[in-house]
Amino acid sequence: MSAGRPFVEGEPVLLRRREGDALLLRVAREPQTIEGVGVVDLSGQVGQPPGSTVEWAGASYVVLRPSLADLLAHLRRRAQIVTPKDALYLLYLADVRPGAHVAEAGAGSGALTVVLAWAAGETGRVVSYDRRPDFLGVARRNVAQAGLDGRVRFVERDVAASGFDADGFDGVVLDLPEPWAVLPAARAALVPGGSVATYTPTYNQLERTVRALRASGFEEVRSVELLERSLHVGEGGTRPEFDMLGHTGFLTGARRVA
Repeated sequence: MSAGRPFVEGEPVLLRRREGDALLLRVAREPQTIEGVGVVDLSGQVGQPPGSTVEWAGASYVVLRPSLADLLAHLRRRAQIVTPKDALYLLYLADVRPGAHVAEAGAGSGALTVVLAWAAGETGRVVSYDRRPDFLGVARRNVAQAGLDGRVRFVERDVAASGFDADGFDGVVLDLPEPWAVLPAARAALVPGGSVATYTPTYNQLERTVRALRASGFEEVRSVELLERSLHVGEGGTRPEFDMLGHTGFLTGARRVA
């Protein structure tokens, strides 16, 4: 669906004043109170295309449809989130695409849940499992703020002890301290040809995960680490930045073939 389509009531929009100064709100037909900021009326945005402006609190804001980067930037964090460089590669490893049925174990703050729901699209579905109700509460609020709650079902469940409560998943993503304990259940929950992707911060976690993947009958096992370095671009003086985003976690993908 085109990103230039008119806004509808209830969808999230970005009010952007300038770079680094933006608010993520919902289109509503009545004024809404923004805690610590004031009252804003976006009723005139219903049916309008992105790019119009609203005057509020003595300033002019451009109203845009938020990108995935905008949604992630406005998350309320309770747990450490998977970084975008890792989250997007996990989509590749788990083969998450429009229409996919995906399971996630380890909801955390919901950052990866938002990425999965975004990639699965309007016809896809994500089931997010976590054994901690406080994490599920934060994740649920963040997914709702992103306007993606219609694509996600949250389940309070220890999948390491009880497995998944559904099957037929195209992909399973594990962001857990001990993903190896979940792999037999993940394999049973996947469709033939489905993929599993894991996120592990340390080498010993990675080794144990890969060993368990092979023992569980997964094939096409692959592990990577992604490092991100920005570039300082100047006329005649382009160079790498001195700082970089180094190690965050090891990413592993595998496939249920038989």
